[in-house]
Amino acid sequence: MEPNKMAEIFEQGSVFLPHLEIEAGAKPWYAHPASKGVFLKDLVTAKETDGKFSYHLVRVWKDCEVMDHDHETQWEWNLIISGKGTFVIGDKEVILAPGQAFATSPKNHHTVCAGHEDLSLLALFIPALV
Repeated sequence: MEPNKMAEIFEQGSVFLPHLEIEAGAKPWYAHPASKGVFLKDLVTAKETDGKFSYHLVRVWKDCEVMDHDHETQWEWNLIISGKGTFVIGDKEVILAPGQAFATSPKNHHTVCAGHEDLSLLALFIPALV
């Protein structure tokens, strides 16, 4: 399957929780408040999981980045679904491509950079981002 088709599947798919079915296509995209060229779609929020986890689609436009940041209490797990880029944590830089995943523990600064094409990923936070 083509990587861009994979991103479309997640953008229009469903998320099933024991008490709820969430249609991804009904959820809006919005601009990241601090990173230019980064857009988010909240698929599962703290409200639906009693704060246990949250699940988001993230799109980073080509040549843009989710600038250096950390999460005070959250573990973050990401799966690349389309595009290529780099993940930087500490002094380590990892090349990203579809099918790869990376995780960060609380208080670890990290940056996600798109290459010369848009980068799409799934991001899971435990506990949920509020």
